[in-house]
Amino acid sequence: MHVQVIGVPIDLGANRRGVDMGPSAMRYAGLHTALAHLGHTVTDAGNLVVPDPEASDPGDPRARYLPQIVAVCQELRELVAGAAGAGSFPLVLGGDHSLSVGTVSGIRRVFPNTGVIWLDAHGDFNTPETTPSGNVHGMSLAAVLGIGAAELVACMEGRALRPEQAVIIGVRDLDPGERELLRRSGVRVFTMQEVDRHGLPSVMEQAIALLRRHVDSIHLSLDLDVFEPDLAPGVGTPKPGGLTYREGHLAMEMIAEQGNLVSMELVEVNPILDEANRTAQLAVDMARSALGARVL
Repeated sequence: MHVQVIGVPIDLGANRRGVDMGPSAMRYAGLHTALAHLGHTVTDAGNLVVPDPEASDPGDPRARYLPQIVAVCQELRELVAGAAGAGSFPLVLGGDHSLSVGTVSGIRRVFPNTGVIWLDAHGDFNTPETTPSGNVHGMSLAAVLGIGAAELVACMEGRALRPEQAVIIGVRDLDPGERELLRRSGVRVFTMQEVDRHGLPSVMEQAIALLRRHVDSIHLSLDLDVFEPDLAPGVGTPKPGGLTYREGHLAMEMIAEQGNLVSMELVEVNPILDEANRTAQLAVDMARSALGARVL
């Protein structure tokens, strides 16, 4: 297929600098060549222009840099919708996880019945009322479901997901208010405890079966902090006890087998904190598996 790469060097949603260099790090790790070797045609649309935090007013401390983030998400929405509408597969490189509002909104404009698999150590389900940090990258999934800051929710253009159209896998770190909001939301959350107890294959089978009943296509949002920090050191908010290398590949392979993946994003790669670009290389490896790489 034709893969359209879109870089979003945004770190306005996080509290540590560096994820703005994530798109370049993944390109440097050989993303284009890796996907071309699978038989895909790859076009790179370059990077969106994102304002620097130093030159921007953070505004409301409960949702820092919110107007700037909304503007980036609106532009990304148009690029993703344009790529998907032209028959391409949008592959978005981040950047912090706040960009997901733009990706999901754009793909749902073209494929309205798209659900989300959210692989992340965190729930990203805060709102300005529950957040302990004011970091918008911790509010993105809530906004995708129509919960939270009105300006961010408006980016969804009335196409917010229903709770049964999203699953979160790999969670092991939730804020108190976020935890309660998730419990009330109806979103299915597969914590690392469930991965440990039942195994990653069982968790993926359950997640995919749940979504299959409610959606026609899938968007995959992969935050690299879902992995064990020893495997992915280059992330801003590492949390011990994450997925292993093989569990990551298996998750990607099981998603690819469904044949209905229509978009993907790789987020929170921070080269400043990385070791020899290992985390960016891991992201490229996961993209290969999600887009069809097989051992045999």
